[in-house]
Amino acid sequence: MTRIKICGLSREEDIANVNEAGPDYCGFIIQVPRSRRNVSPERAAELSIRLDGRITPVGVFVNAPAELPARLAREGIIRMIQLHGQEDEDYIQRLRCLTDVPVIQAFSVASREDVRRAKDSSADYVLFDQGAGGTGKTFDWGLIGSMDRPFILAGGLTLENLTEAVKRVRPWCVDVSSGVETEGYKDQEKIKAAVAAVRRMEE
Repeated sequence: MTRIKICGLSREEDIANVNEAGPDYCGFIIQVPRSRRNVSPERAAELSIRLDGRITPVGVFVNAPAELPARLAREGIIRMIQLHGQEDEDYIQRLRCLTDVPVIQAFSVASREDVRRAKDSSADYVLFDQGAGGTGKTFDWGLIGSMDRPFILAGGLTLENLTEAVKRVRPWCVDVSSGVETEGYKDQEKIKAAVAAVRRMEE
């Protein structure tokens, strides 16, 4: 069964929309100023408390001090940590000492070597993306090959290619951000359609 994560929530409307659609996970991009979906830790807390308890909140971080995601996890604001920067194995082990929530490590895929590095990661899950995330661009899915560990597929997933992605790549989870937006904002109907498309694959 493939799961689905809606990433980059920043408004109360976004929370209401995912609560209605019912994805497995949602993502808050926390303290990443270069992202237009950036929220402060305080804003993430305000949004997370409104989230349906069946949806797992994921904090997305880029080279943040390990103490920040660990603190938000301890406070129950997030229940998974996603690393989208240059965090290394030492960083992951530091997180392990600070919190026991699952860790996702993102890898930008340009070659099979990137996939090989992901296979060696000590994170609980790895995520394959085209680049920095939220760019709306895909990468060559054929580079993934066979994976003997759960992985998340991201990068340019839209209503037009989501079903094909699940059928071809068989990811543990798909991560959708710009693909469920209209004019830069999360779109209620697109979120519902994306979740429904993934759920249909289970039938």
